[in-house]
Amino acid sequence: MSETHGHSRQPVTADDVRLAVRLAVTALRGAPAAAWKARAGSLDWDCWETVEHLSDDLFAYAAQLGPEEPPLDGEVPFLWTRQRPGAPANVIVADPAAGPAGLLRVLEATGALLVAMVRTASPEVRAFHVYGISDPEGFAAMGVVETLLHTHDIAEGLGVDWNPPADLCGRVLDRLFPDAPVDTDRWHTLLWATGRAELPGLPRVTPPWQWHGAPLPAEGAQPPRTS
Repeated sequence: MSETHGHSRQPVTADDVRLAVRLAVTALRGAPAAAWKARAGSLDWDCWETVEHLSDDLFAYAAQLGPEEPPLDGEVPFLWTRQRPGAPANVIVADPAAGPAGLLRVLEATGALLVAMVRTASPEVRAFHVYGISDPEGFAAMGVVETLLHTHDIAEGLGVDWNPPADLCGRVLDRLFPDAPVDTDRWHTLLWATGRAELPGLPRVTPPWQWHGAPLPAEGAQPPRTS
């Protein structure tokens, strides 16, 4: 346990990744098949493509932790390709014939890969991410944030409710956004930190924003500022 803004920080774990993916799949499972071509929130992708992108993120984070000596200077060199101009560049693509149920099964499977890697990797492991060389907890937090935010985008497009648990949002805020306010609604603050919402009295976050990927200092040390 460490401290952020003077309060105790609970680590992000493999169980958090598992919970985030399970909640996302549950929320999206009931959407009608015809709705999946709707635009995902403010993104340029449709809801189907955004689930593929999210699945690809979870796969890629697991893959970064996989080699015996994880790369510190770049990503594991899979070939990412686009299914159409403007679509996300992915390794992971779902078979359209499997329908939305198959798409969500892909999401479950890639989430499970990240859960397994975070659970089994040594806390001392370090691997490359464009926002900073990170540790297994960092990749777990990235996976949770990607899941919570992109499920928000998809839920907007599908017209389904999505309101993830405050404690889960709080743990990833503390890990990846250590300078975010701590006395505001946790989910709304996560949306603010990623440019998706406003917080009273604070400037709106605009691109290019990024999270703090590097491991945080030990308990008692002053956490870094990201802006």
